[in-house]
Amino acid sequence: MRLYVFLSIFACITHVRTMEKELTVFVEAGSESCFYQNVNRGDILDLDYQVIDGGHGDLDINFRLIDPTGRILLTDFKRSENNHRHDTVMEGDYRFCFDNSFSSFNTKTVFFELIIEGEDNGQWDSNENIDFENVPKDVIIDNAQEMMNVVRNHLNKARSIQGLLKSTEARDRNLAEENYFKVNTYSFVQLTLMVTVGIIQVIMVKSLFDSQSRVNKFWKNFSN
Repeated sequence: MRLYVFLSIFACITHVRTMEKELTVFVEAGSESCFYQNVNRGDILDLDYQVIDGGHGDLDINFRLIDPTGRILLTDFKRSENNHRHDTVMEGDYRFCFDNSFSSFNTKTVFFELIIEGEDNGQWDSNENIDFENVPKDVIIDNAQEMMNVVRNHLNKARSIQGLLKSTEARDRNLAEENYFKVNTYSFVQLTLMVTVGIIQVIMVKSLFDSQSRVNKFWKNFSN
């Protein structure tokens, strides 16, 4: 009985058709990066993206999803993250673009995950020709379907959450490093100004009591 169940599960798994891709890309300032993916008619396209580094700028990017005919399906303007799920109605190369043309200096780092589910959506064909002697086929197939659907959905959710947590951690780390850089830069500039102003004040006060100093002579000539 266990062997029959194992063979049934193995036969069902072969019908699952899901494609997943994860990628981190750099979008240069004033440019646009586009990617292409061939999708069959009726497939479900699920895209999740997040800007994890703004390059000393805001964490935002423009996004577009374009079908094989060139028609724009989805558009985001200056978003830090978003998720899109689209049911395709035609077969061909779908294009999704990350646009950073509005930025003049800052390169954006974008993490995105692309999931394409086939028409079967991970379901199995209950009419599969599996004939096990003295074993109720319907019971085996129904139980295997239910169990594997639950396991598969949980694994996909866990993997997606792990990817999002990883990208969120990278974004938070980059944001902390950016704030650290800004605080250090501001502190250095402020300290430099304070030291410069202090030195000038000492020189000015000292020149008031030293008639032979160059600063005192400069002020006398300037006043005359």
